[in-house]
Amino acid sequence: MGWLSAGEGYEIALVEGRVAARAVTGRAAGRQLKTLPKALKDSAEVDRLRRLGEWLDRHAASCVAQVDAWMVSSLPVPTALLARVWPDEAWQGALRDIAVVGEDPDEVGFLRDATSSGELRVVNLDGETVRLSAPTVLLPHPVLLPDLDDVREFAAELGIVQGVEQIHRATWRKPGDVASDTTEVREFAGGSYPNRFRLAARATALGYRVSGGYATCAVRDAGRGLTASVWIGEPYWDGDSATGALSWQDEEGRAAALREVGPVAWSEGMRMAAALYAGRTIEEGGNER
Repeated sequence: MGWLSAGEGYEIALVEGRVAARAVTGRAAGRQLKTLPKALKDSAEVDRLRRLGEWLDRHAASCVAQVDAWMVSSLPVPTALLARVWPDEAWQGALRDIAVVGEDPDEVGFLRDATSSGELRVVNLDGETVRLSAPTVLLPHPVLLPDLDDVREFAAELGIVQGVEQIHRATWRKPGDVASDTTEVREFAGGSYPNRFRLAARATALGYRVSGGYATCAVRDAGRGLTASVWIGEPYWDGDSATGALSWQDEEGRAAALREVGPVAWSEGMRMAAALYAGRTIEEGGNER
């Protein structure tokens, strides 16, 4: 975005998401100022530009959230859609270098470009730039990648930095010996907080929904919708609080047996439970309170 006239001998622009100013006359002409001059702080032009910057921030966050939802839900995404949104810098920031697979699930590539004709250009694990013209692609959850360590190593060699946490996302694999009738995981239960508000605030800050006494995240795994839930305490309780058990519910709200929980739902539920547990209160010396 270029510089706009703001009157009073100044121009303004959005620089790294913030309103910046520069003088157009005098000895400082053309140099960006460290702070906004007092004459501009209450101007309508600055206010409009600031509100535009806030909207752009929200738009960028919504793009990241949508790409994350595609990945977590294992939904096929039309290549034509990716090509259409690609010119938008916010969408590019969320999509660039995301790992994608086309018709062959074993052919993983990092997205580098999308053409107006609906074709994707990706760098495959051999370091070659190839074209994908399949009608849809998947943005695979990392727990589904068969050679995740190799993918991570190759990404490090390329210096890849993803706008959406994908290949370096923390993952958990379900053990093969879960009891057939078990519906809860208590590995991350008992993480103490001084009050429920702090626990709920951490869940919200991490991007999880707080509903009633639970922190939740919705996942679509192999075509089946599941919601992972961690108990965080009664909504109006003002005493000490602690993380409870992790469980999963189907789309009708019924508790799912652990044997029925797919790999993506398992990993995402454990990721949420671990993140909430990590914020617990720990006394000096390493003893939890």
